[in-house]
Amino acid sequence: MNVSIVLPCYNEEATIACTVADVAAWMEREHIGGEIIVVDDGSRDSTPSVLAGLSGGHPALRVVRHERNQGYGIAVRSGCDAAREEVIAFMDSDGQFHAEDIGRLLPHLQRYAFVTGRRRRRADPPLRGLLGKLLGILTWITFGLWVRDVNCGLKAFRRSLWPDIRPEHGVEKLFNTEMFLRLKRRNIPWMQVDVPHYPRLAGTPTGAKFSVIVRMFRELWALRRA
Repeated sequence: MNVSIVLPCYNEEATIACTVADVAAWMEREHIGGEIIVVDDGSRDSTPSVLAGLSGGHPALRVVRHERNQGYGIAVRSGCDAAREEVIAFMDSDGQFHAEDIGRLLPHLQRYAFVTGRRRRRADPPLRGLLGKLLGILTWITFGLWVRDVNCGLKAFRRSLWPDIRPEHGVEKLFNTEMFLRLKRRNIPWMQVDVPHYPRLAGTPTGAKFSVIVRMFRELWALRRA
């Protein structure tokens, strides 16, 4: 199986080299062909220079660069747009998942075109966990859609599915929600798999920032009108 593994990152100078090395080692160990696509979403630290230094040592590495920060969802979307292999998987690049966790999803693609992780025991700060639960409730009330851990940053799907599920309105908090809404509207079955979750290795999470929450409600309004 050949896989395009998308790693969105923003100001991940302390972690991105370890994450790329982890993915490359796992692909070699499991005889997985394909590519590693790192989407640098306008990082303002030394992430670009770190990635430039990695390119020579990892032939499978491709870098997509945003000149300005555009948000998590657009970063993932850019990586999926650039993917060339039969399967696309995306994973957070800050150490919250390990590359071997992708291997928990891939076998289920024989029966399902879309497979998502569910963090078995979240290692997030309490506030982020609470926001996640509130988002789940809000999604249920607004769209009648219930997905436990909708924003788990570990998913895999057939590339042929991407045009049908590609989000247009969700660029941050509702990126994953929009994908599931598109799956639901097209009656595409999907599978959920329990995966481990690890504490963030370095950097500062942005998901609980006030500006991100404000954008979430704007995306919610856009999705309702779509």
